[in-house]
This record gives sequence, C-alpha cells and structure tokens, in this order.
Amino acid sequence: MRYSGYSFPLLVSLGSVQAFLLPVQYKTSCIMLSKTSSSSITTELYMAKSKTKKKKKSSGSSGGLKGFGGGSSSSTSSKSSTGGTIDRSPLSLKFYDYMQRNGGEANLKRVGLGYFPLQIGPTENDIIQLRGVIALKDISKGEAIIDIPYEMAINLGRESADPTLPATTLLQKYCTWKSNSDGPPGDKEKGDYFAMLPNLESDDCLGSTDFYSDAALHMLQCPSIVEETLSRREMVAARYERDVLPMAQMSSNLYRWEERKDDDSDNDESNIATELHLQWASWIITSRVLTVQGPPESTTANRLLIPLIDMCNHDRDSPHMLTGRAMEGGSLKVVAGADIKAGDQINIGYGGSVEGNDRFIQDYGFLDSGGSLELGKSKSKGELIIPEAYKIVAKKLLGKGRNRMSVAEEEKMLDAIQATTLDDDIALLASGKVTNNDERMALEYRIGVKRAYNALW
Repeated sequence: MRYSGYSFPLLVSLGSVQAFLLPVQYKTSCIMLSKTSSSSITTELYMAKSKTKKKKKSSGSSGGLKGFGGGSSSSTSSKSSTGGTIDRSPLSLKFYDYMQRNGGEANLKRVGLGYFPLQIGPTENDIIQLRGVIALKDISKGEAIIDIPYEMAINLGRESADPTLPATTLLQKYCTWKSNSDGPPGDKEKGDYFAMLPNLESDDCLGSTDFYSDAALHMLQCPSIVEETLSRREMVAARYERDVLPMAQMSSNLYRWEERKDDDSDNDESNIATELHLQWASWIITSRVLTVQGPPESTTANRLLIPLIDMCNHDRDSPHMLTGRAMEGGSLKVVAGADIKAGDQINIGYGGSVEGNDRFIQDYGFLDSGGSLELGKSKSKGELIIPEAYKIVAKKLLGKGRNRMSVAEEEKMLDAIQATTLDDDIALLASGKVTNNDERMALEYRIGVKRAYNALW
C-alpha cells in the first residue's frame, strides 16, 4: 500500500540533484531567484479593481474535480487576461500575507490563487468554479513557477506506510491554532495557511472513499478499494485510541478542536478532537503531503506540507516538474516544462501521471476524466474518449500494465465488476435515483472502469 500524497516521474537534465522522491529521485538544474521587497509585491493580488463572483450550482457530479479545489464560495475576485479569476477573498489575502511574512513573497510576483470554470455536466448550469493556482505573468519554459523555502514547509516526519502517525502531528498543530490553545507560537502563526486546507466534511474531503457510506463502498464494485479503505479506517481508530485520546485527556492544551470557554472544567471532553477529526487529518496526509528526499548524504525521505505547491490541481498531461530537497536553506520548486501565459492555471500530475482512478478516488477524492491533451484530442475529433486513468484500472483487471494482481485477485475483482452490466449502470445513473454524492461517484467510477475494460478486451 502507498499512502504518500503525490508522486512524480523521473526527470533528467544537466545540473545537481535536487529531488522530490516520489517514487524515484530525479535531476534538474538549480534555478536561483532573487528576493523582492514586501513593498514590491504585485498589485495583481492586492490593488486591482475587483468584483463579486456569483456562485454556480454544482450538478452533483464529481468526475471532473481534480485537486484541492472545489466549488467556490462567494469571494472577491477579478478576471485575468485568459479567463482565470484572481482570488482576493479575505482568507486568500491573509494567505498572501502569510507567504510574504515567511519568505515566499517572490512567488506572489508570478502566481496567486484563482478560480477557473470547470464543466462537470452537459448544460451551462453544470459549471463550477474550481480554485487553483493562477499565473500572474508570462513564465518561460525552464523558469521556476513556484519557489518555496524549505523552512516554510511543515515537516511531518519520515515517510512510512501509515498515514495516521504524521496525521497526529498535523492534527495537534492544527488544533493549537483552531482552539487558540497554548502551544508553539509557530503553530499558531501557520493559521493563515491552515485556514486554506479543505474543511472537515467539505465536498473535497467527502469525495475520498475514507468517508463513504457502506452502501457507496459496495457500489464501487471494487474489493481492493473497499479492503484498503476499511484498513485505513482501522488504523485511524487504533491510532486515536492509542495516542490522541489519552494525550487529550492528560492535557487541556492538546487536541482541542474548539476554543475552551472560561467556565470549562479541566475534565471537560466536549471539545476534544474526535476520531473523525483524525480521519480528516489522515486524508490531508494522503491527498496533500509530498514525500521529499533529505540532503544528498541522507537516505531519509520526509513528509512535507508545502504551501502553494499543495494548492496546484491535477493534470495528467502537465509538463511541469517538481524539484528540491528537505534541507535547511533548500528550495522546493515547480519548474515550467512549457511556456506559460498570464492567466493560465498551474497544474501538476498527481501520482506521477501513472496512477489510475482506483488511487485517485481513495487518496484525493476525485475521478480523473482525462488530461489536457486527452481532452483536447476528444474535442478536436468530436469523440468520447476513455480516460487513461480508467484504462490503467482496466489493464489490472486484464492482467496487463504495471502493478499486476494475482490470478485470484483478478478473478475476485472481475466477479465484483460483473455484478451489473454497463448498460444497467448507465441507465441507473441517468434515472436520477442515485442522489447521494458518494454513491453517484461510486457509480461513475464503475461505469468508467467497465467502458475501459470493454475497449481494451
């Protein structure tokens, strides 16, 4: 099982090794950027005339959401030159200030947060605004798009197969800020970044199978996803009982989800973080944390939350590269693999662009409906494409491709997926009878897998 957040392909060019390590090290040349003074931060984020953006209603389909963003809330924003909308909501302005205070101000000359229209259904009403990272200026191939000092990253410990251990660390830091408890000043100062993480039980969060109902898990018709999901839940429950609850009962300052009131007794447990909160923190680990190699002389890989980089959405066909090391004085970068125009969205390829929708629905909570190149080809030819993310799953069922299953596992998976026909599933989806988002997404998943399986058979 792999619980790490993102992974990236092997990238080679001249220069020193400075690599994210998921799953393998890659090389790239070091790009140095000079710091800018706080007074020269771009007016694109702070000063331009703005307008209020009207929220558009989602149809409930989750197949096209690709990354940390979701449907937008009402916020202050303005249009970029190529269609993206710069986000100047109060939370985003505080985040920009956080970047400025902590050494990331140079990034705000190049990028900011923005909203981008995303079609998730057949009609003009099926458009939501997906939040992501927007280019504020033209950026040439080979230049750094994002350059975050290592000291800005939140190091949650060494890479391991268990997401719940770093989740306890994250939850403790998050609770220190959220409950205004006594704790390290640095944890409270990170509040302007923590406020940008997906909320507990938000649409982003609930897209992951970690939060599915039993009925929705059954509707996936995928025993491997169900088994891994239940295993993750068991790990969360064990970690909560073993580590979180005892520490919270021992100290009034640990793992408090809500701020203590003056009349709270020392034994009051009503505001202690619950098992659900730890499950949320574990999902943050699987969906947003990057595993990054340490100094050249070290074999240690570290789990890092990296502000701004973790806000890039997914595109399987993204040409951009990630580089850097978890070491003092180091930089963690997204380097342009192609020329970028102001207003473009900055996307990266989750899972090294080699993972399928069986991983995406578990780890990230969305279904990959096709990379930008895939979707461009389908539009030009007027064809319905079968996304590569579904083909990867279908190849496993056919005993092909990477990460092959045993014969017994293949038979078990095929028995489950053949419980209903593709025509039955399509009719059920079209009937409107499936209204819960998790069940609808599970149905979309199995339809996509069956289409890919039939095409590759």
